Amino acid sequence: MTDTTLRKTIYLKAPRELVWAYLTQPEHLAKWFHAPKTPLAEGEKLEMFGTTSGDLLIWGNVIAAKEPETLEYTFTVGPMGDAVSTVKWTLTEVSGGTQLSLEHEGLPQGAEAFGLTLALDKGWDDHFMQMRAALHDDD
Repeated sequence: MTDTTLRKTIYLKAPRELVWAYLTQPEHLAKWFHAPKTPLAEGEKLEMFGTTSGDLLIWGNVIAAKEPETLEYTFTVGPMGDAVSTVKWTLTEVSGGTQLSLEHEGLPQGAEAFGLTLALDKGWDDHFMQMRAALHDDD
């Protein structure tokens, strides 16, 4: 792993069980991220497809799925080449909803990789906004 890590936290007006479904179930993932063909489950392959293109965009393996507390998987996208990073989600119950934290570690380092880090950083921000909108619209 490298020292390049993205960390983000948001608060959602939804119980952990619903947020968990938004992280693991294809019909919910398609509302804010990319759609797998099967639910994310520990020990299974991770494949996320573009909701409009149908192209394979993200791949890896689900390392841990401890409902409704933590989800961890390896994460690779085309621009990363052979590099493999790790995404870990932590769901914490708070008064009125859920605190959702993301740690995306093991990103490529160096000046040549900084553009990818910026793109992933912005991408997670955009996806978090889409998740919040989808979850709160489902109220």
